[in-house]
Amino acid sequence: MALKIGNKIYLCWDDINILVEDLCNTIKQSGAQIKSITGIERGGLIPAVMISHKLNIPYVTKINKNTLVVDDICDTGETLKNMVSGFTATLHYKPTASFTPDFYSKEVSTEWIVYPWERSDSQAIQDYLKK
Repeated sequence: MALKIGNKIYLCWDDINILVEDLCNTIKQSGAQIKSITGIERGGLIPAVMISHKLNIPYVTKINKNTLVVDDICDTGETLKNMVSGFTATLHYKPTASFTPDFYSKEVSTEWIVYPWERSDSQAIQDYLKK
């Protein structure tokens, strides 16, 4: 289960499985016509592959209008705001972001989320695409 130390929340794989399951249920219930899935490099790759397997939708590297683009968190919103795709999804969403994904599992506040695929001493590094 998640462990909070200071302003960081450390997630384990069980937490990720729950978030992915919740996200997949939301996507299925939406009726969205998603034909492929891709992940933002670094944080979005692992959840994208997990979602691809769970929904039995192909993982691709080329984004089109029916592609679901997945990231781990919508923090500032800059990464997903620059995506040209039909759908976006994240495990976590901060309502202070400049963009709201189509689908997300959990709304969070200002805490820094450390995912199990990251180093425990991970720092806030913005990896969004620059125009």
